[in-house]
Amino acid sequence: MSPLKRVTRLWPGAAGAVAAALVLSLTGAAQASAADLNNARNAGFEAGLADWTCTAASGTTVPSPVHGGASALRATPAGQDNARCSQTVAVKPHSSYTLSAWVQGGYTYLGVTGTGATDVSTWTPDSPAWKQLSTTFTTGASTTSVTVYTHGWYGQAAYYADDVSVFGPDGGGGGDPAPTVPGTPGGLAVSGTTSSSVSLSWNAVSGATAYSVYRGGTKATTVTGTSATVTGLTASTAYAFQVTAANAAGESAKSAAVTGTTAATGGDTGGGALPKHAVTGYWQNFDNGATVQKISDVPSAYDIIAVAFADATSTPGAVSFTLDSAGLGGYTVDRFKADIKAKQAAGKKVVISIGGQNGTVSVNDAASAANFANSVYALMQTYGFDGVDIDLENGLDPTYMSQALRSLSAKAGSGLILTMAPQTIDMQSTSNGYFRTALNVKDILTVVNMQYYNSGSMLGCDGKVYSQGSVDFLTALACIQLEGGLAPSQVGLGVPASTRGAGSGYVSPSVVDDALDCLAKGTNCGSFKPSKTYPGLRGAMTWSTNWDAAAGNAWSSAVGPHVHGLP
Repeated sequence: MSPLKRVTRLWPGAAGAVAAALVLSLTGAAQASAADLNNARNAGFEAGLADWTCTAASGTTVPSPVHGGASALRATPAGQDNARCSQTVAVKPHSSYTLSAWVQGGYTYLGVTGTGATDVSTWTPDSPAWKQLSTTFTTGASTTSVTVYTHGWYGQAAYYADDVSVFGPDGGGGGDPAPTVPGTPGGLAVSGTTSSSVSLSWNAVSGATAYSVYRGGTKATTVTGTSATVTGLTASTAYAFQVTAANAAGESAKSAAVTGTTAATGGDTGGGALPKHAVTGYWQNFDNGATVQKISDVPSAYDIIAVAFADATSTPGAVSFTLDSAGLGGYTVDRFKADIKAKQAAGKKVVISIGGQNGTVSVNDAASAANFANSVYALMQTYGFDGVDIDLENGLDPTYMSQALRSLSAKAGSGLILTMAPQTIDMQSTSNGYFRTALNVKDILTVVNMQYYNSGSMLGCDGKVYSQGSVDFLTALACIQLEGGLAPSQVGLGVPASTRGAGSGYVSPSVVDDALDCLAKGTNCGSFKPSKTYPGLRGAMTWSTNWDAAAGNAWSSAVGPHVHGLP
């Protein structure tokens, strides 16, 4: 639970915004003709950054994520640089063009200058999946070239761009050739299951702009990436899946089929036997001046107890856990295990938390993802933990952390409890790694308890800036998650148990209760009032049960009954 403060820049007006998606199509008074083509060169970044120029070495090409082909642009804003990547494109005078591109990631701009008429731009605040942006422009009577560009925004996450198109009359600059039907995808595999869903992944196909997943020969879903989750399935049932690749030229043949079998019924949302509204508390496996506790000392108001923390090992991605028996007054491992079982017998859940302020666990490739899943599952078997809490405060890779969590879910089964505790900056945009991870594993996610403390001022879902320590800060920032794709049952409010529990951001239990009422019932709001209510809101979290005990359990005594009394 880091005491670092963060400051978020204000997003400027949309007048100059341009999304990192480039596509120029012929529109306007003239209709498309057979001579029209994509005038952009290296539009899919298959030749690296050839024909493109990026400021301050901000751009590079990456093999994943890609919209089509084997590469895409990744550009990262830093300091006073907004990661502008541009290309000069040959055009015909007095002609109409459509500019479009597929984009993903952080705030992204797209635009064109030097048209000799009206320069145009468009933008998107963020996009967790590939999204096509498009705009049109007309060239002046003597215009023979224009500059098309993408850029991000200061302090925001990296953006990705792919399959740029400046579509219109041939400007004579030698654009990319017309697409051909892509090949059949290979490597189709089952990456995870629940009792009602099967997750699949496959290899990217050069030139593909979309992929369709077939279940039993019938199209189930279409995506732009190389993974998909098919939902609405029956428990304990085997299904056959195939995948095709497609672009403007057509669709490939179906891949070889794979079989995925759903799990037995129960706990698809990761909620297990949790109550509809739950309270989470972190239990400290160390003595930092707060009241030293055994698991048995944690009040019954807490439904989920997160044991803080597991330790990184010398094996990338792997974690271990060592009970601090000496620091906890001689608390033995056998007693610790027995206390966990007793809590579970009382209907509580106990999870192992990974990370914290000093956490150094890194999951950034397939090997470390496998190490993470295997080591966490081993701890679950050794100590009886019900699941895992992700509290990594130094960033995470959404691709491989999602892979690790799905692998863990496949091992642990549908009763896995999966919680997260990101910082406020991590959940400002669905393009941020934490938010993307939460959405990637939404079908197995229990709750995200964002830390509404140790934070600078942040944007609410209404675009206004709010300072920590108020009802509005809690409700306006929770709204981002509630409207950004998480279910209400997957959103909780994380706050300190006392003024000593965090460097800043403490609010009294009455403020927490007001925020819960505002979100769940539309009452006791501050100046921000959500457009609708979320009666399924999961509840609240605190750091920590130990600091709560040091303050006479004032937090859990007030917030616990209030959470459990929500509609």
